[in-house]
Amino acid sequence: MFDILKIYCDGACSGNPGKGGWGAILIWKDTTKAISGFEENTTNNRMELTAAIEALKVIKRNVKVEVYTDSKYVCNGITNWIQKWKKNNWRNKNKLIKNVDLWQELELLSSKLDVSWRWIRGHNGDVYNEKADKLATTAIRYGK
Repeated sequence: MFDILKIYCDGACSGNPGKGGWGAILIWKDTTKAISGFEENTTNNRMELTAAIEALKVIKRNVKVEVYTDSKYVCNGITNWIQKWKKNNWRNKNKLIKNVDLWQELELLSSKLDVSWRWIRGHNGDVYNEKADKLATTAIRYGK
């Protein structure tokens, strides 16, 4: 059995757009790491994407990764929609897709790793999802 690095990530916004925060919990064997960040003027979807991106940036070794997110936007985007976007030059209905900069970064990071994406229902009692949410909302509150 292979060891799996698990990531729980979440983004939040106070106003949309507005002040935003993101948080992620990384779990490797019996080690847990929490990371978070803040942006002054952003959207909830940008924060959801940023949480996943920043978590993947932390990975320094070749391991199997499972990313858990309560964002259907992120989960569907990276597992389904992205192939069509790339084929259409990052366009949807002749318009550049929203958050193309972050989608391109997420796709690049994901392509270098063995990543599985899992959608989980938010605010449903999953302890690590709740911790990631708390990191994101705390980042908004304290602006860091």
